Amino acid sequence: MLKIGICNDHAGVEYKFKLVKMLEKRGVQVVNFGTDTTDSVDYPDFAHRLADAVESGEVDLGIALCGTGNGMAITLNKHQGIRAGLAWAKPVGELVAAHNNANVLVLPARFVSYRAASAIVRAWLDVPFEGGRHQKRIDKIPCR
Repeated sequence: MLKIGICNDHAGVEYKFKLVKMLEKRGVQVVNFGTDTTDSVDYPDFAHRLADAVESGEVDLGIALCGTGNGMAITLNKHQGIRAGLAWAKPVGELVAAHNNANVLVLPARFVSYRAASAIVRAWLDVPFEGGRHQKRIDKIPCR
């Protein structure tokens, strides 16, 4: 069974709960690393928890939500074992999977509808990584 960690700040609470239901209907086990209230919080606290879980293998993949998605993406990508891709449309979600083999999908909760967010998640999960020239590029990402 696929196991996905999900994290969010106060801007992503509503979408997180809806995405968890959608993922569970698909047979995915979801682990919550985010806040459950709309009280203001600091996104790095949640992003680091998710990144650690993906890097350690506690979860297979991750999804992160914040207002623009940028804070989560910046924080997540500080971790060597994370390839977090920010997606705001279904075709971007497809390419984040197919070309970047992103192990964390980041969504801008304040800038996409829930309908778009759920379509992006489904695309990211359903489109396979193409490998080949894209793997060559991914191999160049880690700092030397």
